[in-house]
Amino acid sequence: MASHRRPKQPSRTRVTVLTTAAAAAVAFSAQAANAAPSEKPSKDEVKAKVDALYEQAEQATEKLDGAQEKQDKLQKEISTIQDNVARGQEELNKLRDGLGTMASAQYRTGGIDPSIQLFLSSNPDDYLDKASTMDQLSSQQVEALTKIQGKQRELAQERAEASSKLKDLSATRTELKKKKDEVKTKLAAAQKLLNTLTAKEKAALDAQQAQAANRSSSRVNLGSTGSASSRAAAAFAAAQSVLGSPYVYGASGPSSFDCSGLTSWAYAQAGVSIPRTSEAQASAGTRIYSESDLKVGDLVIFYGDYHHVGLYAGNGQVLHAPHTGAVVRYESIGNMTFEFGVRI
Repeated sequence: MASHRRPKQPSRTRVTVLTTAAAAAVAFSAQAANAAPSEKPSKDEVKAKVDALYEQAEQATEKLDGAQEKQDKLQKEISTIQDNVARGQEELNKLRDGLGTMASAQYRTGGIDPSIQLFLSSNPDDYLDKASTMDQLSSQQVEALTKIQGKQRELAQERAEASSKLKDLSATRTELKKKKDEVKTKLAAAQKLLNTLTAKEKAALDAQQAQAANRSSSRVNLGSTGSASSRAAAAFAAAQSVLGSPYVYGASGPSSFDCSGLTSWAYAQAGVSIPRTSEAQASAGTRIYSESDLKVGDLVIFYGDYHHVGLYAGNGQVLHAPHTGAVVRYESIGNMTFEFGVRI
């Protein structure tokens, strides 16, 4: 006999879920159909993003310069210590040879002193304190043993110092690689953005930068402000001689520069040695907190972390190496966040 049971009805909960899902799908389809395609960023938007990436790259570049400077310094210090250790070992060997000669002489005249015999087979530190109680030791032998003990301690200290500096050097090299990779990543991202521009847009950006540089150059008037000193004037003249040189991260002349590379190179041409990084240069002289008190050749420090530096050029202008893709040029101080000047 056929079954006449009514088919099972779907639960109210299931109907609600299905209805809601269907409505959401319809709404999503409508949104997708009506959504406008993603718009290409404008030339000005690209420029703003690229400028931000260049600033981040410059921050990393100054850290990179600091790590490079530290590495160079450590390598020189380690080399000096290793030379000292080598010379000290030669002196120690001579002292031991001298003591051995005395021991040989004693042997020929009646036997080797027990304490000398002990020295020749072990470390003098273990028995030098006892030596003062041994009448057999001559004053000459005591003096030789004391020198040997002092030289051994000196060499141990120098070797420990070299070991510590070698560890520091290894850590510095790791930091150096990290900063190099960071700079490269920022610059690659900036280049990727620039590649989205058309040739016409790129040309317009280049023209815009050139016009700004020309306007700044025309405003430079050294006679109105004077130079901070004859050496500052010489440093500024050196920087002027490389106007148009490309910015290259980590470069310090003579044909390419980063910001602190330009300022340190310029002062070196004037016979003045200043630190390599902008952060260190911020403490290299007397700080000038008012723009109106700046004189030509003063360093000008920008941004709260001091990651950019230039040379004051007069009339509110700075001569600096701005960022990758730009050249050494004049620019208005107002285009960057002024912190203070530094008079070397």
